[in-house]
This record gives sequence, structure tokens and C-alpha cells, in this order.
Amino acid sequence: MRVLIVEDEQDLQNILVKRLNVEHYSVDACGNGEDALDYINIATYDLIVLDIMIPGIDGLQVLQRLRADNHTTPVLLLTAKDSIDDRVTGLDLGADDYLVKPFAFDELLARIRVLMRRNTGNTSNVFEIADLVVDCNMHKVTRGGQVITLSSKEFAILEYMIRNKDVVLTRDKIEQHVWNYDYEGGSNIIDVYVRYLRKKIDSQFETKLIHTIRGTGYVLRVES
Repeated sequence: MRVLIVEDEQDLQNILVKRLNVEHYSVDACGNGEDALDYINIATYDLIVLDIMIPGIDGLQVLQRLRADNHTTPVLLLTAKDSIDDRVTGLDLGADDYLVKPFAFDELLARIRVLMRRNTGNTSNVFEIADLVVDCNMHKVTRGGQVITLSSKEFAILEYMIRNKDVVLTRDKIEQHVWNYDYEGGSNIIDVYVRYLRKKIDSQFETKLIHTIRGTGYVLRVES
């Protein structure tokens, strides 16, 4: 499941990203409205956690633009202002839920689970390429009907690749998406994990799906 965190308080943003990664969510994060709109236009998210008080385009304006563009992704608003007006405005603009700061992470997690369950029928989180099937809801991978067991990092990399199949992903992009603020090393860690994935995904099958783009990164695709 892929989540976008839009939060300008860097410490809180870092904590949310780290904790959600532990819960096996794939997380992107940014700190202002302009970047949030860019992320949303480029990628597909299962949920957006959106702070109202962010620099530039504020959270309510971001939400208004999303709904005007017919984006139906569930939005959970965060606000430091315990104001009825803010809550009513956000809900009227199309927010699915809200949470007032400070909050317990367990409460945020519970609200995320509720919104994810509510939206399961509206958003497909099963991705296929050739005979590889990745079910992001069930955290399950099969190839040729055979169940493949992956670690959380392996699954996060594969999910990112299959959501962007046929797109060349640089090592830096993969590292930033999967590790966020937890990892500050070089790109060798990506090569190591892709090697693990190849052993599990490709080694027993004639059709190879994970391909190296020399000097750039990797792509998940079927090559003739």
C-alpha cells in the first residue's frame, strides 16, 4: 500500500515515514503543497495524509484541487488547530477523515486502516506483468502460480517497480522511495537487494522481468 505524507514539520514527517515503513507501507513524503501536487500527478497513492498548515499552497487548497480534478484517493487531514471551522471546511471539500495534533501514532494507524478498507473496493492494488502477480493489499507475490516469499524491503522495491513497470528507475529513486530517511549509504544496497529479487523472481523462469539499465538503474518489463 502506497501512502503520501504531506507534512512540513520535518521531525514529525521523519517519524511518520519511519513508523509506516515498519508497518510495511510504501511511503513518499514532502513538506509543501506544490511538491504534493507534483507527487500526486506523477504517482498513484492509496492514501494521502495531508497537513492543513503547510507552506505555499495549503492543505485545504491541495485537497480542493484534487477533488476538482476528480482524484478519489482517500485523504486524512492533519491539523494543529482544534477548530470546528477547519474540520467542517476540510470535510466539505472532500476529506475522508481528520486528526488533530498532537496525536498518538496508533490512532493514526487505525484511521489509515479504516480508510484503506473502505477504499479497497474502489482501487485495485493487484498488479501483473507476464505471469508475475503482486497483491499489495495482501502483501503477496506469485509467479506462475508459485508463492514467492519476500522480505519487507524486497517487497517494497518490487512494488515500486511493478507500479512503474516499463519505466526505468534510477538507483537514487529506488533508494529514496524505499529507505527514505533510514538509509544514508551509497547505491550498492540497491544492487544487493535487486540481486536478491532476481534470485526469487527470475532465476527459475525463462522470461526475465528485472533488467539492468547500465549506468542508470533498473526496469521491470517483458523484453522480446
